[in-house]
Amino acid sequence: MDTNEPSTNEGAVTGTDPKKMQSIDQASSSKHGSNFWGFPLTHFSYFFIWAVINGYLTLWMEQVGHLNGAESGAVFSMMAGISLIYQPFFGVISDKLLFKKNLILTIAIAGIFIGPYFQWLFMPLLNINSYLAAIITGAFLSFVLNGGVSVIEQYVQRASLANHFEYAHSRVGGSVAGIVAALVAGRLFIWSPNSIFWICTLAAIILVGLLVFSDKINLNNASAAGDTSDSLNWKTVLSVFKLKNLWVLAIFYMGASALYDVFDQQFIIFFKTFFHTAAQGTLAYSYMTSAQTAIEFLLMFPMPLIINKIGSRNGLIIYGFITAIRIIGSALSPNWIWIIGFRLLAGLEMPLLLTSIMKYIAGAFDIRLYATIYALASNFAKQISVFIFSSVAGGLYDSIGYQHTYIYMGIVVAVITIFAMFFLKKENPVQAGERDSEGHVLR
Repeated sequence: MDTNEPSTNEGAVTGTDPKKMQSIDQASSSKHGSNFWGFPLTHFSYFFIWAVINGYLTLWMEQVGHLNGAESGAVFSMMAGISLIYQPFFGVISDKLLFKKNLILTIAIAGIFIGPYFQWLFMPLLNINSYLAAIITGAFLSFVLNGGVSVIEQYVQRASLANHFEYAHSRVGGSVAGIVAALVAGRLFIWSPNSIFWICTLAAIILVGLLVFSDKINLNNASAAGDTSDSLNWKTVLSVFKLKNLWVLAIFYMGASALYDVFDQQFIIFFKTFFHTAAQGTLAYSYMTSAQTAIEFLLMFPMPLIINKIGSRNGLIIYGFITAIRIIGSALSPNWIWIIGFRLLAGLEMPLLLTSIMKYIAGAFDIRLYATIYALASNFAKQISVFIFSSVAGGLYDSIGYQHTYIYMGIVVAVITIFAMFFLKKENPVQAGERDSEGHVLR
């Protein structure tokens, strides 16, 4: 149960030695700079699609598709459920491909068909059978979004290791995409509802162009990001299920990160109870979420240095405790001022989690299996947990109220975080890209 020394068994590097890591440290900063800027734009174009679909698909299905709540819910259920099939396979395939762009380009090209699909295919399918439309739509969008997101994320993270830039600095592009999508998509929807899907098609075309022409990898350092010898086989892949640290990380994600999402699902309903009118609550919620997004954006810049200093494992633990404090604090808030204060902590949580998890998986596991570990521990386990906890939380909201439910949620997060404190292994800081081969913090 040693949590102070870098793991040398379950999390050991395979094929990455100090000399190779040192070559990364000594690489030309100008060259890395030229290989950086395409990746924030990649994050922007992909997460712009994500933000538009998640923000306006429900509204489009209600106003244009005339779907009821159950039918609309079926689409999102299919997206979440089918992603559980995609994610393990996408993880293994990504590890095999490493920097080959076959899969990531397939996902990007599929995104180009979002506009044509909703313009010409969705309504005919709906006229045949609403649940047939839900299954096909869920499978299609899950391929691009719920399942495909892990492919995008792990590719950029591996590129950051090879090109020696911070993943979080590239992920800023995703934060900006959310802001731009909020400003643009609403106006497009009012002008022509179907135009929101065509703007997604345009973003996907840009994404394909970036992947083909802009996102360059420093192949001299490719071994720092995964297996370059084609030695990865199914026996090695299946061996991940024997790693205790994988299950510990999965349990942590199923508790802390999944409950973060479940807590947010119906938070706006609870938040509005602190105001005299629903309109006041909605307006305050809008300002609050805008402030939260701004905090996330600003903290993405210094967060890599902070995590490099404290370690990604410690970053995950801190994230867990902050999440517990935010949930319990919200339950105990006497007025809207307090609840807004606790809500703004979420602006710290997301940069902390995104930076820490990417570095931790790189530093605590066999780098050849990065995408598989990320897909299983972060996405697959989390989706299952969200599915279970969403139903449980919904029943508790009706029976014991929001405050008591939130207290129970916060306690669960705190307990699981304490569990992770004792059993989550310390990462290798050199392999994680936190320190150079001489132990100095990377800046």
